[in-house]
Amino acid sequence: MTATAASPPNSPRPPAGTSNKGSDLWYSLVNSYELEEHELALLREMVRCVDDLEELRLVIARDGYMTETGDGVPKLHPAVAETRQLRLVLARLAASLRLPSGETEDGDLVRPQRRGSARAPYSPRATS
Repeated sequence: MTATAASPPNSPRPPAGTSNKGSDLWYSLVNSYELEEHELALLREMVRCVDDLEELRLVIARDGYMTETGDGVPKLHPAVAETRQLRLVLARLAASLRLPSGETEDGDLVRPQRRGSARAPYSPRATS
């Protein structure tokens, strides 16, 4: 990923059916950075999450945070739980994209540190 001044004429398009919020996210990043294919795949999923979150927000605004079971017992609306899960996914996708957090004095982009694995890779077993 490298910073770009303006979007090239052949810049990638957002996924089909993307909402205004998703398109805003897409173009803000595509116009600012030169993304590689794997980064575009992450961005596509981020855009889908943003769109899904907007749909869920509308459902919660319409139905409220609580609903009732068939027995009349109040419970949390399923859209609330799904919203919470999608927010986690969106945060992880954004972290995986490793967007720059600014520039150094030399003009280089500062990207978050790569995280290593939790433990060293497995080694072949010694045979006796």
